[in-house]
Amino acid sequence: MTRNEADGELPTLDQARQQIEHYGLEVDPQAVLVAVRLISAGARVGRAAEAHFARFGLSTGRYRLLADLEAHGGEKSPSSLAVDLDVSRATVTGLLDGLEREGLIARRPSAEDGRGTVAILTARGAQRLRDLAPEHFGRLEAMVGGLSAGERAVFLDLLARVVRGSAALAAD
Repeated sequence: MTRNEADGELPTLDQARQQIEHYGLEVDPQAVLVAVRLISAGARVGRAAEAHFARFGLSTGRYRLLADLEAHGGEKSPSSLAVDLDVSRATVTGLLDGLEREGLIARRPSAEDGRGTVAILTARGAQRLRDLAPEHFGRLEAMVGGLSAGERAVFLDLLARVVRGSAALAAD
């Protein structure tokens, strides 16, 4: 594949058309191109986010879990974390295990459910979030710095619609 001279991205609209024609499909090539580029962009942003959080000894998942705990008063059940982070309970357990080893969270029995536990953001975990906040939020702002406030508002609307449409990829 060659890079599109206009924007340097792969595939190009012509390449999408050729592939669709190859399979004899009646599909909008531009729609396919947007979807393919979005998937590619998501992967690139995901890799950049992992490199970013690694500077602070975290992963994207570990950061999201700590931030979610902080946003909910520093305490939450693993099952609630799984739902709110949209990951499996097993994923949350793995994240909690690593964060607990580093002293960023602690676990204690649940007051509401004697069989369950709750995760608690420790002072060390809260400090990690405070330490990374200036650089983290500055880099997030820089990431979208090429967009005006109006463009960001449109992007948020478009992104929400695409996310809703993403169910089409996983539908049976």
